[in-house]
Amino acid sequence: MAEKAADIEWALRTLKARFAAVIWVPGNHELWTVSRDPVQLRGAARYGYLVGMCRRIGVITPEDPFPVWEGAGGPVTIVPLFVLYDYSFRPDGTSTKAESLALAYETGIVCSDEAVLHPDPYVSIDAWCHARVAVTERRLAALPAGVTTVLVNHFPLTREPTRVLKYPQFAQWCGTERTADWHLRFCAEAVVYGHLHIPGTTWQDGVRFEEVSLGYPEELDLNPDRPRTLRQILPAAPVLPAVPELTEPAHDR
Repeated sequence: MAEKAADIEWALRTLKARFAAVIWVPGNHELWTVSRDPVQLRGAARYGYLVGMCRRIGVITPEDPFPVWEGAGGPVTIVPLFVLYDYSFRPDGTSTKAESLALAYETGIVCSDEAVLHPDPYVSIDAWCHARVAVTERRLAALPAGVTTVLVNHFPLTREPTRVLKYPQFAQWCGTERTADWHLRFCAEAVVYGHLHIPGTTWQDGVRFEEVSLGYPEELDLNPDRPRTLRQILPAAPVLPAVPELTEPAHDR
């Protein structure tokens, strides 16, 4: 659970040294501004700082040209995304963001984002989300017609994966309805996401959706049937190895 910028850089440098290419899509934890992090940038400024860090160490971000897979089954355009969430995945019985948040606070199921993920300079996280959706949609629409893609986002692009959450109130921090048809509109061969910590493969509209979360150590103990392995998305000759063991960085966490 990397929350400090130094931890994020250490993890990405470690992975970059072991893989031919590394693509980073930000999750909510990387965007948190916590008191123990010397980097106190908030919101879009923090995201920009992390993009700059990635570029210095050769990691691909959602702000870079989309890489193209030229291996077996290619060419396929890999599209790293950053579109956040806008509280539109609301639990039954609620019809507005205010109602959805009120239910979450009433039941005690509130994401830590509400305290440490800031939208600056936007007025709200949903406003930031809508700006990100707009700029990303323009880039996707500019792709040549018929280009096959793999869409990669931290948050689910559709509501469906959140239907199995133990606490439906949490879904509002998991995505936006504005991306619900992107897998069809932008010719996705596969959609890759995380965030829910419920790894597995599902199909929607004939498109493969891969939830690739590795989970926290305690979750692995509770769910031993979820092995800590990489997920192969596109065809390749070698079998992918297990995730390399990452030793804790020397600095305090």
